[in-house]
Amino acid sequence: MTQSTQKELPIKDSATQTPPEPYARLAVLGAGSWGTALATVLARNGRHVRLWARRPDLANAINADHRNDDYLPGVDLPPALGATSDLAAALEGAEAVLIVTPSSTLRQMSQAIAPHIPAGIPIALACKGVEKRTGYLLSEVVAEELPGHPVGAVSGPTFARETALDHPTAATVAFPFTYADRLEPRNSPAARLALSLSGGGFRPYVSDDLVGVEVGGAVKNVIAIACGMMSGAGFAENTRAALITRGTDEMKLLAQALGGRRETVTGLSGAGDLTLTCSSTTSRNMSLGFQLGQGIPRPSCFEGRPVVVEGEVNAVSVTDLAHRIGVPMPICETVHSVLHKGADLRAAFTALWARPIEAEPAALDLSLDHPFPDLPLQFGDRTP
Repeated sequence: MTQSTQKELPIKDSATQTPPEPYARLAVLGAGSWGTALATVLARNGRHVRLWARRPDLANAINADHRNDDYLPGVDLPPALGATSDLAAALEGAEAVLIVTPSSTLRQMSQAIAPHIPAGIPIALACKGVEKRTGYLLSEVVAEELPGHPVGAVSGPTFARETALDHPTAATVAFPFTYADRLEPRNSPAARLALSLSGGGFRPYVSDDLVGVEVGGAVKNVIAIACGMMSGAGFAENTRAALITRGTDEMKLLAQALGGRRETVTGLSGAGDLTLTCSSTTSRNMSLGFQLGQGIPRPSCFEGRPVVVEGEVNAVSVTDLAHRIGVPMPICETVHSVLHKGADLRAAFTALWARPIEAEPAALDLSLDHPFPDLPLQFGDRTP
């Protein structure tokens, strides 16, 4: 930017700025637990919300009973929350859209809504991952299929049930900031969506680092599976703390390599979300790892039910992306090897722990051969 251009920039007086407006009408696409929880937050805050469900019977049940017992059993939904299985009806008049469908179906979902979404409407993703075939972040998938729409994300340490029950909850709303957004940040899509979600126990924070937020959301699911595996195998808090801390470092390296900021990874959408997901089998990622660590075969996990576990897919896409750009992610690689390459869980985590000794911080640039690389970890019940 030239000096003359800088002199021409308008000076904004906060006292005279137009107050920012939340979005009044929103569509939430995906009536699983998290989509229903976000729609509940918006409806409680007085927004006009249309929740799209893939199954007509589920949409009908939500409208008739104000419940979604398939995904949030026992939670009463706001009477004003309406559901539909018609995409065109869900998107009609929407000022902003939240997509909360599985990451593996995001491209197809984007293609399906293309004929129905008004031009320029902001789209926020509340699904997390990296596309397997392309290595794209999810925002890149949507940008390719729906050009001309601002694309952002809602992410953070949020269990759907607690959010729907209005427990105090914090999350990050991230969109890239345009030049106009820099001049009027209060009227940016990120700020307006944050205002739309703000109310009761739900407290959003605004970010312009979409890459950092997306990387945190994708990687944390894989690290949570690792924590679950080791917990299921009988290890306790020392092990989980080590995996969370070193997993955060893997997040930082990947985010920075893709143009994100390391500081974002230490916030709600990174370390916050990682800590929550790695701390409870309420998380499907942690639960899957825990069952595998107990020796339960994958087809028998979740009592044989076909449960979608995002980290299982992301273990492939995240490690493939890391290989492509030369970022070392040994924890994610270990999970990938167990889930998708037939590696023995005990041997894989023994190898992880016996890697060369490294420095922390990495700037010290030190690597020492492990003195006992072949000594196996003592798996089994380690509870005192």
